[in-house]
Amino acid sequence: MGLKEYKSKRKFEKTPEPKPELRPEGDALIFVIHKHAARNLHYDLRLELDGVLKSWAVPKGPSLDPSLKRLAMMVEDHPFDYKDFEGVIPEGNYGAGSVIIWDRGFYHHPSAKGKEENEKFLREGLKKGDLKFVLKGEKLQGEFALVRMRRDEKSWLLMKKKDQYANESSILKENRSVLSGKTLEEVAEAGQGKSPKKKLDRIRQREALESEDLKDAPVKPAPHNIKPMLATLVKEPFDDPEWIFELKWDGYRAIAEMRERDVSLYSRNHISLNRKYPPVAEALQKLSLEAVLDGEIVVVDEQGHPNFQMLQDYQKTKRGHLVYYVFDLLYFKGHDLTGLPLLRRKEILRKILPSHASRIKFSDHVLKDGVLFFRVVSEKGLEGIIAKHAQSLYQTGKRSRQWLKVKTRLTQKGVIAGFTEPGGGRKYFGSLVLGVFEANELVYIGHSGGGFGAKALRTIYEKLYPLIRKECPFKTEPETNAPVTWVKPEIVCELTFAGWTGDGIMRQPVFSRLREDKTAHEVVREKPSSHHSLP
Repeated sequence: MGLKEYKSKRKFEKTPEPKPELRPEGDALIFVIHKHAARNLHYDLRLELDGVLKSWAVPKGPSLDPSLKRLAMMVEDHPFDYKDFEGVIPEGNYGAGSVIIWDRGFYHHPSAKGKEENEKFLREGLKKGDLKFVLKGEKLQGEFALVRMRRDEKSWLLMKKKDQYANESSILKENRSVLSGKTLEEVAEAGQGKSPKKKLDRIRQREALESEDLKDAPVKPAPHNIKPMLATLVKEPFDDPEWIFELKWDGYRAIAEMRERDVSLYSRNHISLNRKYPPVAEALQKLSLEAVLDGEIVVVDEQGHPNFQMLQDYQKTKRGHLVYYVFDLLYFKGHDLTGLPLLRRKEILRKILPSHASRIKFSDHVLKDGVLFFRVVSEKGLEGIIAKHAQSLYQTGKRSRQWLKVKTRLTQKGVIAGFTEPGGGRKYFGSLVLGVFEANELVYIGHSGGGFGAKALRTIYEKLYPLIRKECPFKTEPETNAPVTWVKPEIVCELTFAGWTGDGIMRQPVFSRLREDKTAHEVVREKPSSHHSLP
């Protein structure tokens, strides 16, 4: 084929690609596989022969599985020096996009016993349309074959032969250059002029699809109105090699349904969050994904710590940095991922989320070392950790024992059932009378008069005033230290406390915050159990 076609397609004053020159003869023949994010992401297999690199574009990439046949389109010969090319072909040039050297090494015909016989057999195989060769690369090893299809001269099939190197593992998971150690995205971001954001997004999404992590994920329509999976409270942290540990984000749990530019962001109770937190919704729209994400909307302060009060005030103050921390992927590109193990879901999620987005972040985890992680979280004054079994499936709407939460302090959500008259110089109310639901019945758990600032007193009173009623919402009216104004039990708050009395009353409860993301009937008594006692 020669290098005439290669030369005609390129303007060498505008592209860093090597100029067309033949290679002097050497002893061993080299091969290189480029991974190329052009209009479509693909792999380019290049085999040295007669001073040039014979080249095939392989859309789905090579495989070590002999049962898989990969389409390989023969393209123009490339110069020998192309074996060292890695970088970015600028926009406006043929094949514009980032390129990495995905694999390289030497190759030979399986039956050849010398240099001349080797090249002779390879030429004959190429001419006949049945090219057998053995690769000795950094990623690919063993015998392969390129077989020309009958429909035209350029369409071939790339196949792995059954040998000691054949297996069903996904070699494409190894997505870094053997030359620089960089990914396509990292090369694109470091290139001159930088690659357009849309192209970087396409790279991430295609890499997630090509990894074969989706091979066990059934093709289904996108789900709607997801009820998220919930964690069970336990007493203490633990170490376990089969578990991962994440930070317990102090924010609003949020599901994001994404259909390209159409984004629906909502709470666990299906309350829309698009208008409440528009910067997050807009950032999700820019990702142009077809996916369903699970995560937490938080506001972080100057120290990078989540601050729930700043989150509640964000619409008014815009103080702090608003972030959507994403920790799970339930659906992607037509595939239902809920039946895949958690770590596989998180691997795909990490690939498709942008690495440098300011509003959308991957919620990372640590492996096995839950006790140390909990100690660090406690020292920083954070809320706690979530422990998840690495192989757990996503159980929509269920409180699972495959996901556990460990808090750094005792907290309890309570339904406000009434309030007492204020005393001294305090305004609005004295204490909140609190309950939880047990078998659809509201049960008294105590009252709290501490933890309120002047602003909180007024805000809570304004929410309670329209709910005032004559009847006590408890089946049995509790004894209180002052007359109570009863309210319809709708508003939920969170408290810290010292423990439970023998008759189920909180000791030393202190008001922490309102929980507008919770409904009253969700609120139950939280009794942590031991991790080891869970089935």
